[in-house]
Amino acid sequence: MITKRIIPCLDVKDGRVVKGVNFEGLSDVSSPVGLGRYYSDNGADELVFYDITASAEGRALFTDILRQVAETVFIPLTVGGGINSIEDFDRVLKCGADKVSVNSGAIRNPDLVGEAARKYGDQCVVLSADVKRVDGEFRVFAKGGRVDTGMEAISWIKRCVANGAGEVVVNSIDTDGVKRGFDLEMLAAVLEAVNVPVIASGGAGGIRDFVELFQKLPTIDAGLAASIFHFGEVTIPELKRELSLHNILVRQTL
Repeated sequence: MITKRIIPCLDVKDGRVVKGVNFEGLSDVSSPVGLGRYYSDNGADELVFYDITASAEGRALFTDILRQVAETVFIPLTVGGGINSIEDFDRVLKCGADKVSVNSGAIRNPDLVGEAARKYGDQCVVLSADVKRVDGEFRVFAKGGRVDTGMEAISWIKRCVANGAGEVVVNSIDTDGVKRGFDLEMLAAVLEAVNVPVIASGGAGGIRDFVELFQKLPTIDAGLAASIFHFGEVTIPELKRELSLHNILVRQTL
């Protein structure tokens, strides 16, 4: 049985962690450095850092904040936002990232995933797919969920994995911040299509949603959440204790 990972996500805008609903209505939460250190010390298995407006604003990711976060966490760190070239991969990795997440950059240049995988290895390249239902179809969105690309999501994800993406984060725009549970239908479709680790993102409202995720989709690798962790509604140690009680394998915290 695969050990399930619990992953907090830091959505960073203007150097601060923010959170919204359905990718809109962002509100300030905390410092990414302090929050990252807290999660590293309190049982998170990995940490995701997204500079959520870098692509939409057409700029490079804030490397000064990233470097500070990387220096204070002792768990794997995945970083995304404004990743448009091999040079961006190189810059972010040199700042301390373990893996690099690409979304809009891969949509603009589909060869980017393959180029990065050949240079840094599949395990370093994470495809982050922002997906929303449009007219009954799973559709890929770009620029932080702002732009409908018109591309069908499952075929897009399959293509990127075939090109070398070693992991997929499925961000359901429909369930983001709503706190009514993960998008199990969307996740099941992705799991059926690819054979690399898949991370569920969007919709966690409490411990029961993680239990349901891992019980109903036993091949899912990880659950990612933001607000329920940021606002102390659920702590990672208590979440892992409850998962263990349901015979879901997790890395135990001290």
